[in-house]
Order: sequence, then C-alpha cells, then structure tokens
Amino acid sequence: MGQKVELVENTPVAILGEGTVWHPFEKVLYWVDITGEKLHRYDPVKKENKTYPTGSMIGTVVPAAGEYTVLLALETGIYGMAANGVLHQLINYPNELQGNRFNDGKCDPAGRFWVGTMNKKVVKGAGNLYVFDGQVLTVKQAEVTISNGIVWASDGQTMYFIDTAEQCIFAYDFTQATGELSNRRIAINVPAELGAPDGMTIDSEGMLWVAHWGGHAVIQWNPNTGEQLRVIDVPAPHVTSCAFGGADLNTLFISTAKEGLSEKQLQAYPLSGSLFQIALDVQGLPAGVYR
Repeated sequence: MGQKVELVENTPVAILGEGTVWHPFEKVLYWVDITGEKLHRYDPVKKENKTYPTGSMIGTVVPAAGEYTVLLALETGIYGMAANGVLHQLINYPNELQGNRFNDGKCDPAGRFWVGTMNKKVVKGAGNLYVFDGQVLTVKQAEVTISNGIVWASDGQTMYFIDTAEQCIFAYDFTQATGELSNRRIAINVPAELGAPDGMTIDSEGMLWVAHWGGHAVIQWNPNTGEQLRVIDVPAPHVTSCAFGGADLNTLFISTAKEGLSEKQLQAYPLSGSLFQIALDVQGLPAGVYR
C-alpha cells in the first residue's frame, strides 16, 4: 500500500482536471479543467479557489513574469492573462490536423514555454511538441500522439518528456542556452498494469513523480535506473497531473478526471475529478516561469 492523499478543501470537481503548477511568485496553485473549459487558481492559505471560464478547451497553464501572471494554451492559440483576468492572444494555434488541441506543457529553466498537442480522437502521431519563445512556435518533437508531462533536471542538462501512447518516459540531452534537444532515449518503461503515464513533476533529488491514468496513483520513479521507488494511492482511477507546492514545496498536489469512466466506475470512485494533496518528505523544484 502507498501513502494516502487528502481532498483539497473548497476546490471543484473537474471533468478532466490537469495542468497543476505552483506559481512561485503568487504562492498559489493553478490547475485546469480541460474539457470543462476552466482555469482554476487555488490559494492554500485562504483555502479559496477562483475559477476563470476560458471559452474553449484549455491544455495547460504556466506561470509568467512581467505583464502577464500566467500563459494559457487554448484551442485557438496561446494567451497571456493579465492580473485582472483579461486574456491577450500571443500567437494562433499552429496549422495542424483538424480536431487537434493543445495538451500539457511547462516552461524550461530559460523561460521558454514548451507545449504539446494531440488530436481529440487520439490519432496516432497527429501531434507535436513545440517551444514558444514569445515570437514563434517551433516543432521540437514531431509525430507525437498524446503530448504530456515535461520536466527538466535541476542542472538544466536533461529534459524528460511523456508521450502517453508510447507507455514510457523519454530523456533528452538539453542545451539550455538554445533549447536544442539531442540523444533521445527511453528513461523509464512503464508496465501497462500500472496505467499510462500522464502528467509529471520532478523533485530536488532528480526523481520523477508521474501521474498514472488508469493506475489510481502517482508513482515516484528513478530516471537513472528506471526503478519504481514509491506509490501515492489516489481514490480515483484517472490520475492526470501532479505538482509540488506550498511554502516549502513539499506538498504534492494531484489532479484527477471523471472523463473516460463508466457510471459503475463513478459510483465506485465518487471522488474522481477532485484535487488532492499530500505532505511529503521531499521538496520539488520551483516551476519554470515564462519570461
């Protein structure tokens, strides 16, 4: 048995909760409901969740510095959100297969926004992983099926990336100055019985924490050995993302989904779609910020 989580107070139930990220300046958790078309902002001190309707599916959210508080990846493009909640479009959605949308994404240590795409009907190889530098979207990994979790090691020399359909976690050599990728390899093969790898975060010791869709858990993995280290049990089958937050970055926030579950499964797991948290004995790394 793994460690147990608790419900986060005063947060809504999402259809497809995703994109958990701790804003290092605001000291709040942002997270999204993709198909519910909502951005959420949770303040753990006030125990208050604010909701912002987005008008279309929202793939992910990342912290920003300067005139915007966060960047959002919506169906029509990438937007900056000002402190008053007003959205400003920064770039259009790329020219891709009809029915594609943005999915997960994060900022690298240099402040670039990496964001992936997928087809709503999950067409194999229909998506890409992009980087947005404030001017253009550039393809960095083509022919992705379900672009998902992405993180960087603390030294900035390795990037980890999940294409959920591949049932593995890839590692790349990363050049921070230019954002170039090389030497793609498999860091972790995820056994199918553990569910499919979805969102991901990294701790200060370089270990990966992976949300397992269909696996009822977040699992800590050693990317250097491929070893499974520990399991965080979650009372929902579809675990979608996780992020370290809180004052000491030692609270793991975990999102889940109702989407894709049968009525029988929803009856068995009534907390599906909820946001959870657990205090851990390890710290996360601060989230990358768009600059």
